[in-house]
Amino acid sequence: MDSDRVTVCVNSEIGKLEHVLVHTPGPELENMTPETAHHYLYSDILNLQVAQNEHKYFKGVLQKVAKVHEISDLLTDILHNDTVKNNLVDRICKAENVAYLTDYMKSMDAPTLAKALIEGIHLKDITTIDENYFSLLPLPNLFFMRDASFTMFDNLMISNMATKVRARETMILETIYKCHPLFDGEVINPAMKYSATEPGIMEGGDIHIVRDDIVLSGMSARTNMHGINALVEHLKAKPGVKHLIFQELPLTPESFIHLDMVFTMLDVDRCMAYEPVIMGNQYKTFHITVDGQKAVGQEEPNLVVALNKLGVPAEPIFCGGGGDSFFPAREQWHSGTNFFCFAPGKFLGYARNTHTIQAINDAGFEVLKAADVCNGKVNLNSYKKCVVTFEGNELSRGGGGARCMTMPVQRQAVDW
Repeated sequence: MDSDRVTVCVNSEIGKLEHVLVHTPGPELENMTPETAHHYLYSDILNLQVAQNEHKYFKGVLQKVAKVHEISDLLTDILHNDTVKNNLVDRICKAENVAYLTDYMKSMDAPTLAKALIEGIHLKDITTIDENYFSLLPLPNLFFMRDASFTMFDNLMISNMATKVRARETMILETIYKCHPLFDGEVINPAMKYSATEPGIMEGGDIHIVRDDIVLSGMSARTNMHGINALVEHLKAKPGVKHLIFQELPLTPESFIHLDMVFTMLDVDRCMAYEPVIMGNQYKTFHITVDGQKAVGQEEPNLVVALNKLGVPAEPIFCGGGGDSFFPAREQWHSGTNFFCFAPGKFLGYARNTHTIQAINDAGFEVLKAADVCNGKVNLNSYKKCVVTFEGNELSRGGGGARCMTMPVQRQAVDW
């Protein structure tokens, strides 16, 4: 069991990474069929062996720079406590209307139950009926760690998912954050705590922390205005003046589900953007200034201008190289803006998005291979600015990238 306490602290997307949570894809991916893929929000089925090999190098780079925690290990740790175990089983069985599984699940030991909660339970495991049918559904989206929770300053924030098929992820993560001794930080579900009428929907892929006073949010198919209002109320409880900038996103196709599919921060003065959405005039950008209990909003020309006005000189590098070719749209589809910073000016992304990587290189960032970093051929400390590329031909088919697959819980402060 991880024993050292982690003080929850993320005041920027780009701060030097100290602690991060991941989930290595497992058999839950193979528990999805072409017939059920759409139900799990996939447009295709993934090859587990290939996905795991790609994720190995992604995780390997993170292990070179930070302490990496596997969600399945943390879940197993807390399930050794019978009270925690029973409460979580009761909550899941009630929410998913599978009360008949309660005693069966409570009889499992901690490792077996952790595996079942992630990979699902077959009907044939509990009856004599030999049918390939799940009594408890698997969680093939769990390796996209950022969706179900996110870290905002000193809080672990629980998302309120847009689809019920991912609700168990939030229950598992909330229980881990509240019950595992690793975490020193308050756990908050803002959509539930602050919604005055109906709970808003809100997912972590839409929420970005730029600076200790600036938060970005997408207004998307996965985060609605009720969710954004809940964020405003949360910021009212924080000291000092805060700024929430929210960006309207297209509702279709599914590649635009979150803000990090069209925008990510790369350095103190650089960002990655999908030009048609971020720099065009079709989708609106709003800036809400929160000062105590006052919140005042105004429309901005675009997200980059709004950040510049607040003293963040975020010059965009464009996905696919920008322009009118097919490359930006093709590479955005495969998470071409979805990068994850492990230090200012140092970040991870898919190698397959070659035109985007070339644009990053042209902007002064060295291009490194994840395999070379993992094998010790390349020392990241030798580079001031770099993009580490890893193979993601299979992982990207799940609909997310490097940022989606991480849940940072502690970063160092950034010198702005």
